[in-house]
Amino acid sequence: MNTNKIINFFFEIATLRRLTRSHRQVIAEVSDNISDHSFRVAIIGMILAELEKCDNSKVMKMCLFHDVAEARIGDANFINQQYVDLREDEARDDQMDGLPIANEVDKFLKEYEQRKSKEAIVSKDADLLDQMILQQEYFYKDNKNGRIWHNHTERSLKTESAKVLAKKIRESNPFEWLYKMAEEKTGTDIKR
Repeated sequence: MNTNKIINFFFEIATLRRLTRSHRQVIAEVSDNISDHSFRVAIIGMILAELEKCDNSKVMKMCLFHDVAEARIGDANFINQQYVDLREDEARDDQMDGLPIANEVDKFLKEYEQRKSKEAIVSKDADLLDQMILQQEYFYKDNKNGRIWHNHTERSLKTESAKVLAKKIRESNPFEWLYKMAEEKTGTDIKR
């Protein structure tokens, strides 16, 4: 066991919470980071895997690790990707080299990138649904731009469950969960 490699990897993973997502370039007041995103994607993936009746453990692992290389290459948005060779595979291989989970992570991330298995498709849909949730939060009062971003993201969804959830995300108020909880706890209606 290479404890130095393992501990250094833990510290490297911790940097993901300080790596702001790159859509900040075009969307003001963005506060999410790669660590937040991966956590949410894993939870969405677990639920989506249950709905789609596939291996939720495998989906969660794909979701948790899908952006791990960004600790080294950064989070490239659509604009960046048009001009930069990110070498994500090389970064991830270097990160994983010597870790006891290297073979497993390499195997399921290659599967994720190929998008042929049900689990890989569900994992990518979870990634896209998280993006739609963020878009709904950012653009809730900006229907025109929100619709454009949602349409672009939604076109990439593959599973029926993700498509149903995407439609509901489009129609939802990002604060409705809070209003519902307050109504249930206080027994009063909140005017909307």
